Amino acid sequence: MRFASDWRAPVPTYVASAVLGAIDGSVTTFAIVAASVGGGLSESVIIVLGLANLLADGFSMAVGNYHATESQVQRIEMARRVENDHIDRVPEGEREEVRVILERKGLSGESLENAVAVITSDRRLWVDTMVAEEWGLPVSHPSPFKEALATFGAFGACGFLPLLPFLVLGGDLQGQFVISVGLTGFAFLAVGVLKGIVLDSSPLRSGTVTLMTGGIAAGLAYAVGAFLRLWLGA
Repeated sequence: MRFASDWRAPVPTYVASAVLGAIDGSVTTFAIVAASVGGGLSESVIIVLGLANLLADGFSMAVGNYHATESQVQRIEMARRVENDHIDRVPEGEREEVRVILERKGLSGESLENAVAVITSDRRLWVDTMVAEEWGLPVSHPSPFKEALATFGAFGACGFLPLLPFLVLGGDLQGQFVISVGLTGFAFLAVGVLKGIVLDSSPLRSGTVTLMTGGIAAGLAYAVGAFLRLWLGA
């Protein structure tokens, strides 16, 4: 059985936001690279479009994550204010709610009364219990700024890999593209494995699935670029 004291233990790791940003950065930037190569665009255009995506799409995603996290934080704080107010105004009613919650978890008799006494003797634990059980919300929350930073940082780091050959290598565009494919595939696989480790699932399966889905997205982008190049007679 878990009590509210257990719910305080997890500390936000921001790994989920970083994984999401890394996958999105890799997919979207490589999709631009693939579509551009398929469409026969020049190296300079590929670099400009790719860097623009890194900044604009990465920032947009980070801002979206910031506001989503901020909304969750505000909801948790509102729930805490409401429960604190209820404890001040109707403490016996709130104690009875704790008793009902614990009864539903299987406690009864002396054990139930002892648990109610322990929880209601600690104001923070009491509020945490109500926020978690009555509102269904986590009692700890991440920093919106750190969530946004994790998203943007991972987006930029992994999204930069598909562009790296075009920035540091000169010459054959197709050769640069092949290296870009390899770097992006490595990024897909690594991020997928990390996601599997974080979510306590099979790292190999998660890495393979991420690699496959990213590859499909890239393949579609390349096909669209090649089709448009053919259709427009470029």
